[in-house]
Amino acid sequence: MRNGTTMAALVGLALGLSLVLGGCGGNLFGSSSLDLFSSSSKATTGGDNVAGVGSDTNAADIECPSVDVRTGAASLLIGSKPGGGEPAALDVRYQGSIIRTARECHVNAGVMTMKVGVEGRVITGPAGGPGTVEVPLRLAVVHEGVNPKTVVSKLARIPVTIAGAVDRVTFTHIDSDVSFPLPQPLADIDSYVVYIGFDPAGATPEKKPPVKKKPAAKPKTVAKPKQS
Repeated sequence: MRNGTTMAALVGLALGLSLVLGGCGGNLFGSSSLDLFSSSSKATTGGDNVAGVGSDTNAADIECPSVDVRTGAASLLIGSKPGGGEPAALDVRYQGSIIRTARECHVNAGVMTMKVGVEGRVITGPAGGPGTVEVPLRLAVVHEGVNPKTVVSKLARIPVTIAGAVDRVTFTHIDSDVSFPLPQPLADIDSYVVYIGFDPAGATPEKKPPVKKKPAAKPKTVAKPKQS
C-alpha cells in the first residue's frame, strides 16, 4: 500500500510539473503587467544624442541587452524539512518556475537604465498546502567574453501567497532601476546579457546569534553553627 501511495504522489507531482511547463509558451491567466513593456530591442533616450558616448552616436544604434534564464536556475524546489540541499520528491512543498521575461532600456548621460520584468509561477507539491512563501530571484547583468564580468547583481525576495492545498499562483517582479555605465568601446554592449534565475541561497533564513545563557547562580553557603 505504501508503494502505491508513493507512486500516486510522484505521478501527481509530474502532472503538476507538466502544467507548469505547458504554460511557458504563454500566459494562461490573461493580461499581465509585462504586456506593457516595449517590444523594441533598441534603447530610447530623452534627446537626439547620447551624452557621454559621442555626438555621432544615436540611441537607435544601441541594443538593449537580452534577458536569458540562467542554466540550472529555471526552477525552484522548496521542501518541508529545514536544511540545505534539494528535497526528496515527497518532501516538496512548493515548486517555482519562470514563465517569461521582458525588458526596456533607456540611455542618458552615458548610463543605461533597464526595466526588467519577470513572470513566474508557484505550484504546490506533495507536501504543500496553504501559506506564504518567499521566492528568491536573482538578476545579474554580465559582460560575457573570455573572462565574464558581473556588472550588476540584485536579489529580490518575492512573497507569494498560496490559498489552497492544491494551487498554482502567478507572480510578477519588475525592477525599474537596473543601471550601469555604458561600456567603452560602446560596441561591447552587444556582449551584455541579463541573467534571471532562482537563487536557493537567498531563501535561507538568516541565522540569529545564539542567545547568551545567564551563568547559573552559585548555591548559597549555609553557615555552620559554632560548636561550644
